[in-house]
Amino acid sequence: MSFSTRLLEWYSGHGRSLPWRETRDPYVVWVTEIIFQQTRIDQGMEYFHRFLEAFPDVVRLASAPEDQVLRLWQGLGYYSRARNLHRAAREIVDHRGGKLPDSFSEWMKVPGVGPYTAAAIASIAFNEVVPAVDGNVYRVLARMFALEESTETGKGKKVFHEIASQLISHDDPGSFNQAMMDFGATICKPAAPLCRECIFNYECLALARDDVAHFPVKKTPKPVRNRYFNYFFFFFEDGEGQRKFPVRQRDGKDIWKNLYELPLIETPRETSLEEIVNHPEWKARFPAKADWVLNGPPYSHSHRLTHQLIHAKFFSLRVSREKAFTFTEDFFLVDGKAFELMPKSRLTLLFLQRNI
Repeated sequence: MSFSTRLLEWYSGHGRSLPWRETRDPYVVWVTEIIFQQTRIDQGMEYFHRFLEAFPDVVRLASAPEDQVLRLWQGLGYYSRARNLHRAAREIVDHRGGKLPDSFSEWMKVPGVGPYTAAAIASIAFNEVVPAVDGNVYRVLARMFALEESTETGKGKKVFHEIASQLISHDDPGSFNQAMMDFGATICKPAAPLCRECIFNYECLALARDDVAHFPVKKTPKPVRNRYFNYFFFFFEDGEGQRKFPVRQRDGKDIWKNLYELPLIETPRETSLEEIVNHPEWKARFPAKADWVLNGPPYSHSHRLTHQLIHAKFFSLRVSREKAFTFTEDFFLVDGKAFELMPKSRLTLLFLQRNI
């Protein structure tokens, strides 16, 4: 019995029951693959339902303002996924009349779509025989064949793709790709794999060597960059008792592009408020010390990104009157209800949930 036949038999009885597997709609498959890139199933499920409820087709997604798209993505992280998805929807509507691509090669031309996503859509929605090779698949193949090639090199990726191309089912490539993902996620797991339950345990070369943990081979991990963010929640209460505070939209090529945030000064190390008020950027942008008082101890939180660790401090500063705000033009005043509708990082969201 071939590898693909055995895998598909396993999948028919053990595959995960997931809502997007009830359709071959390429739009649903596309949105699903983008949402669940680097996102756990349990973490992304709510976003999946909410996103498709708001944008049930590519035309609705294309016509939405970016802020709305980012707001629905809020907390999911890797916001470039949402921006690329939105930009791609607009290009599909503008240049293809809203008709989605129907092949791997055409999907590869879509912004934000790489080989894995293009293969997943083409195989699941259009039955194209092309392997979708993600981290789960790398792990299964690396252990099965004791492959020493690194999955992080061009040569290594080519080797894995060629093996997956030889194994894939030609009758049901979409189910094969989903079966490989599920097998890697539930049986051939990164840690504590269920080797005794594995249907391939007699053929697995890594298990035969008693060296499963060695595979897949990875290069030396990229060092984590530590960054120190100092946020300032300058607020006053209006005549109705609502807190007003300044925010701005991030720009440039840094993290969280186009999300909204509180006034921020980044420092090269952890810094006290006394040191920060003497920082040149503080003097250039923020109110004079006489106009504010510290409203309790700062809120500290560390936030891990792929290769960055953000050490954040939020200083809550009450100001006595509206005219105390002498910020540059990129800031504007909002209240809690208005800011709730704006897309923002999970880091900022955690602070505001405690203070508004």
